[in-house]
Amino acid sequence: MQEHYDFKEIEKKWQEDWDKKNTYQVPDFSERPKYYCLEMFPYPSGKLHMGHVRNYSIGDVVARFKTMQGYDVLHPMGWDAFGLPAENAAIKNGIAPATWTWDNIDHMRSQLKQLGLSYDWNREVATCHPEYYKWGQWLFLQLYKKGLCYKKHARVNWCPDCATVLANEQVVEGACERCSAVVEQKELEQWFFRITEYAQRLLDDLKLLKGWPDKVKIMQENWIGRSQGAELTFPVDGSDDSISVFTTRPDTVYGVSYMVLAAEHPLVAKLSAGTPQEAEVSEFVNRVSKLTELTRTSSEKEGVFIGAHCINPFNGERVPILAANYVLYHYGTGAVMGVPAHDERDFEFAHKYDLPVKVVIYPAKDKELQAEEMTEAYTEDGIMVNSGPFDGTPNRQGIKKVIQYAEEQGIGKGIVNFRLRDWLISRQRYWGTPIPIVYCEKCGAVPVPDEQLPVLLPTDVAFKPTGESPLKGRPDFVNTTCPQCGGPAHRETDTMDTFVDSSWYYLRYTSARDTEEAWNKNKVDRWMNVDQYIGGVEHAILHLLYSRFFTKVFHDLGLVNVQEPFENLLTQGMVLKDGTKMSKSKGNVVSPEEIIERYGADTARMFILFAAPPERDLEWSDRGVEGSHRFLNRVWRLIYSVKDEIVKASAIPAGTNYVGVHKEMRRLTHYAIKKVTEDISGRFNFNTAISTIMELVNGLYTYRDKVAEVERDVDVLAEAINTVIVLMAPFTPHIAEDLWSATGHKGSVHKQLWPTYDPAALVEDEVEIAVQINGKVRERLNIPANMKPAEMQQYLMEMELIKGLIGNKQVVKVIPVPGKLLNIVVK
Repeated sequence: MQEHYDFKEIEKKWQEDWDKKNTYQVPDFSERPKYYCLEMFPYPSGKLHMGHVRNYSIGDVVARFKTMQGYDVLHPMGWDAFGLPAENAAIKNGIAPATWTWDNIDHMRSQLKQLGLSYDWNREVATCHPEYYKWGQWLFLQLYKKGLCYKKHARVNWCPDCATVLANEQVVEGACERCSAVVEQKELEQWFFRITEYAQRLLDDLKLLKGWPDKVKIMQENWIGRSQGAELTFPVDGSDDSISVFTTRPDTVYGVSYMVLAAEHPLVAKLSAGTPQEAEVSEFVNRVSKLTELTRTSSEKEGVFIGAHCINPFNGERVPILAANYVLYHYGTGAVMGVPAHDERDFEFAHKYDLPVKVVIYPAKDKELQAEEMTEAYTEDGIMVNSGPFDGTPNRQGIKKVIQYAEEQGIGKGIVNFRLRDWLISRQRYWGTPIPIVYCEKCGAVPVPDEQLPVLLPTDVAFKPTGESPLKGRPDFVNTTCPQCGGPAHRETDTMDTFVDSSWYYLRYTSARDTEEAWNKNKVDRWMNVDQYIGGVEHAILHLLYSRFFTKVFHDLGLVNVQEPFENLLTQGMVLKDGTKMSKSKGNVVSPEEIIERYGADTARMFILFAAPPERDLEWSDRGVEGSHRFLNRVWRLIYSVKDEIVKASAIPAGTNYVGVHKEMRRLTHYAIKKVTEDISGRFNFNTAISTIMELVNGLYTYRDKVAEVERDVDVLAEAINTVIVLMAPFTPHIAEDLWSATGHKGSVHKQLWPTYDPAALVEDEVEIAVQINGKVRERLNIPANMKPAEMQQYLMEMELIKGLIGNKQVVKVIPVPGKLLNIVVK
């Protein structure tokens, strides 16, 4: 018998067999229950990394397990194929983005097949294919018609290296999330999706996501950033203008000692014009406006008096107006009232610029604060003072009373504000979905009619990062005819943010080859929502938030019935080496191709699933990989040593009693079934599931080696061997398939029903009890000793024997007496 199995031959053999037989193709409709398992699809960079291997191996275990449990499992794969790297490759290597992308897709598809992943490749999608982005354009137009899509001039985040606009969510610590270049501010006309219209629903419906990690929900909650307070109006002294401010602390309004405007606020230039401060203000505005949000909000607070005052409408006091670097024009109203005594930031700013500090909250009636003695702001609750008619009011009550007073006097109103901004989707690049809008001098902006979709990308463009879309250099693309009047028009040359493409791909998988509609509603209703979604936590406030927004819009348009796309979410940890994330720059990358070539895909999968729980980071270990490979060879040798012996075995009826070593072998077998089932179907504790399989294999070696062949019970041995193979199937599909065939079974192991454990086989120490039906003894059974009443009741009531004794009668009461009897009252 050979010592090592030939993984190269075996894996190639079964991959070709699965492909030939369409083993993993799933029907759109059947009588079986559905289960939708989805991993976030990759960008086709050309090579898989170990993070991919981990992500997809986790999903594959879930998909295979649910299939063996009797579900129709939708488990598709595709490509998030538009984006900047393809254009950067075109600039660097002189290769067309389409060629580069499709070549990479071909290579990565073959890599995924090498891993033995159970994808239904008949549903493969690529976002750069016209039959995909045609429907992305159609969906854009549905939002446009619903008033959820608009174009406006705005200050935007500009990446000078990528030469394109970035959404706020794509700026990380002041830098581009892709290339790490320092982000600048630029004024451009851009397209936006009105995600703010759904801010409250996105926030409220987080409570529906019981299968999501709390950390992801908290990240989304913080990003949406709901705050409740008041919008108050401060008239500008000597002017018809006024300044609106949003505050969550209207109880401190009597303590306002200055007003701060964002540098870009129109009133800054208007009110400073002609004042002695005009030149200083202009220089300040020019300098601050070039800075990123992060720089402005994280650096030292700076301001400048603009030469004007406003009036506090509550007490008539005249307060100076300043422009400051830390106030952002597109957040709130672009203005902030300064209350130094009760806000730490305002306190520091006031001391820096020698602005008044006015105390309007005491900790208690008998605990006064003196402004000149304060070394920090008082921000806790207390009693309102120096606040006119509100003196003596607990400040929490005062918040409501001040808002009510403001509304009565017409100087303000209660309001809810959100941190979330509308989603900027314009990109000044070529390799993306063209925005289906044309511009006509007569008709203005006109949507492209459905019958003219898709607006196709030309295949021959010049790639130079000039800051303008390369499409502008193609008159055959730009020049067109107005769909409304038939006159000359020009196309929009911006393309869509790639997050638009990835915010609805999970719906397209249900109807991947449909040429008549984005998806068939009956098919979407069959499969949605996604039962298990798997991907990185880095997408918490990008892809996951955008996908939730899209699903709610589609629900409101009558296109889907669900309001949330993903029922359960697993965010897997990173793969580390030497304590840090794998990176070419750090020289700690491990190539999946090299590991598969040396050890095989099953070894790679087993190690990466065994080394750590899925949600935690995983430290790469060459010794761990070798250990996983040794274990698979050990299983191989074991099963080949007894495969001829177990051919004659018969199935063991549930409840069959054994003694001695045979009983212990059966206990190990059924414990493994129970434990592995719980570990996979619970919180995906694959590492402990694999450990349990290893314990079962150890027990089998002991049974084989310590029990003579003539004394071994062939049925017990076969049951254990078959269990090992079936339990390994989701984790190591190739070797399991081959061993299943080698032990004389017909059909694929992956089409077998997942085993269920026999409670009787788990019994170690037993006692005999009497089973009574309405007080009459009907049976005597051996059950585990020392069972609690509730455990005993559940254990026995699940037995087929007990169900047979009860028949169709209705159970009125169950009275368990541990160690003695079970009395079942029926009628």
